[in-house]
Amino acid sequence: MSRIEKRFESLGKSGRKGLIPFITAGDPVTDITVPLMHAMVDAGADLIELGIPFSDPMADGPVIQKANQRALAHGTSLHDVLDMVKQFRRKDATTPVIFMGYLNPVEAMGYDEFVEAAQQAGIDGLLVVDLPPEEAGELNELLYQRDIDPVYLLSPTTTPQRMEIVSLEARGFVYYVSIRGVTGSAELDYDEIQQSFNEIRQHTRLPVGVGFGINSPERAVKIGQHADAVVIGSAIVKMMENYNGDKQRVINAVSGFLHSVRDALDAISKS
Repeated sequence: MSRIEKRFESLGKSGRKGLIPFITAGDPVTDITVPLMHAMVDAGADLIELGIPFSDPMADGPVIQKANQRALAHGTSLHDVLDMVKQFRRKDATTPVIFMGYLNPVEAMGYDEFVEAAQQAGIDGLLVVDLPPEEAGELNELLYQRDIDPVYLLSPTTTPQRMEIVSLEARGFVYYVSIRGVTGSAELDYDEIQQSFNEIRQHTRLPVGVGFGINSPERAVKIGQHADAVVIGSAIVKMMENYNGDKQRVINAVSGFLHSVRDALDAISKS
């Protein structure tokens, strides 16, 4: 059983909802990432989604695009990100970490070398935005062998046929994109989300995490009433834009926000 599976099993037994924050590695400076990861865990994060900086993040909105630009501006590479996870693992051997990114850096390193390095670093899951499950067989086999879970996106436009394919290839959990558009878009259609959830449950027993558009404890609660976990990215990454050399101020801002979301989600399980 992978670390992701163990974490969701534990959450399910306790009746709690998972909280999955996203940050881009190396944003706004390289030496903030590991302390920020630890601070997010202390603030209530159950899993961490770590973005691999890429020059053309097509699925991301302006906020995360800028985060990629900031990380790349000081040379953050895939090797650097792997080293960050290694550092994180020196103090935290239990919190699952999921890489999120695009295929190009993985292909450039080579599937075998990447998966081996990811396992040694302590990566638990991989979400490659631009690699559809129909084309992921070679990479997925390597991931399965090393207990790294391939994670896939589902959206309001995903067909039942595609859901079935994802259910066969995915491990750990599936990530439902709650809006039509790029990350950071504003509007959520809760009725549509509920309808999609009903259909997703017909195709997979994997936990479902929901992201895109969740920028407040109130929205997290509405999503958490249906989802197994909420994923929050742009609302956190936006705090990096205000970085002025004071790393602790940024960490405190992110921690305070996550504490408020954690408290709101925990209220669901108590109600």
